[in-house]
Amino acid sequence: MAITAKELAKKLNLSATAVSMALNNKPGVSTETRRQVIEAAQRYGYDFTRIREKAARNLQICVVAYKVSNAILSYTPVFDEIMDGIQNECGRQHIRITYRAFLAQQGDMDELLGDIRASGADGVLLIASEMDDASCRKFDALKKPIILLDNDFISPHFPCVCIDNEQGAYDAVSYLIESRGSQPGYLQSSYPLNNFTARADGFRRALQDHGMSEKASVRHLLPPTLEGACMEMAGLLEAGVPLAGCYFADNDLIALGAMKSFKKCGYKIPDDIAVAGFDNIAAARVAEPSLTTVGIPRSFMGELAVRNLVAMIGNRQNIVTKTLVSASLVRRFSA
Repeated sequence: MAITAKELAKKLNLSATAVSMALNNKPGVSTETRRQVIEAAQRYGYDFTRIREKAARNLQICVVAYKVSNAILSYTPVFDEIMDGIQNECGRQHIRITYRAFLAQQGDMDELLGDIRASGADGVLLIASEMDDASCRKFDALKKPIILLDNDFISPHFPCVCIDNEQGAYDAVSYLIESRGSQPGYLQSSYPLNNFTARADGFRRALQDHGMSEKASVRHLLPPTLEGACMEMAGLLEAGVPLAGCYFADNDLIALGAMKSFKKCGYKIPDDIAVAGFDNIAAARVAEPSLTTVGIPRSFMGELAVRNLVAMIGNRQNIVTKTLVSASLVRRFSA
């Protein structure tokens, strides 16, 4: 049976009030006393569940969607799935949400940080898909618990919840190699993101593990949007560039745009050219042929980010955790 706060107070020779303050992370006790109480509570099996549920009912978090190009994150179905997970978990825990959309090309970072402070938020969930490390570092000035969603940096050293982009790309490229028996090409984003860099690492490692040279792979740099990839690929086809028999694309929009151009030029998918993407967006399912891709549990990532942020706000431990969520290969008819 779990120990009670009253029993814990007796064991530590402290008042019940002091133990309650420490357990509920309230002022009135020293840092050392708080540490002793928390460590003893964990050691004796104190049930923190009711405290956390009570605390969560009074919490408010600020969700910040940081955008640079307004092209990647603005793809509505992707963003909606992330927000669904965040809102679902906040609803379960009775957490209030404030929301800030920030477009780096137009917004004022100091104004954004001031708005977050004024909101009274207990913590920040930063959707950082398009963010660079210098911009992320500025959020450290808030001195609030922060969780990054869909990105990670060596510095600043923030906790994060990210997809395992390297693993997802590795699985897709390995599938192409094993099913087609030929060297895959790469439909690579011309717009740099950390996620795309990790996917390039997965592409490279899959080639190496299958005894292939990276230099032998045909690469085409394409914008990470449907229209942009289609137009750029059409130009490359018109110029007569060498083509591969199969391709991995940094995201589904690039894959679908390239497929559209391939088909216009008379290539059959997947008979002449097979294509695999990454993201498993809704359009991938209804494409003709449907797109083999890498699925991301975006809703789950949003839920997990909220739970991790609540734990940080509860200040049960000061260890920075970085969570990688596995991706899954979705086999369809394009490869």
